[in-house]
Amino acid sequence: MDLSFFQSQTAQKLRAEGRAQARREDVLLLLDHRGVEVSEEERERVAGCRDLGTLDVWFARAVTAASAAEVLAGEVG
Repeated sequence: MDLSFFQSQTAQKLRAEGRAQARREDVLLLLDHRGVEVSEEERERVAGCRDLGTLDVWFARAVTAASAAEVLAGEVG
């Protein structure tokens, strides 16, 4: 059985996109559960982010942030 696909760049990109999608959902879900309001513009910014490092920073900030603006503030990376 040829398993080379699972090591291909395409497979790696698919896995990375899946992780990013899950992290986007995590950020928004965490803010929602904490009762933090998220504007449509902020929601779109999170939904449009493809960088897993940025999303990880946003997730960590979302644990304690008082607002979505605080989560998304400043440069990441």
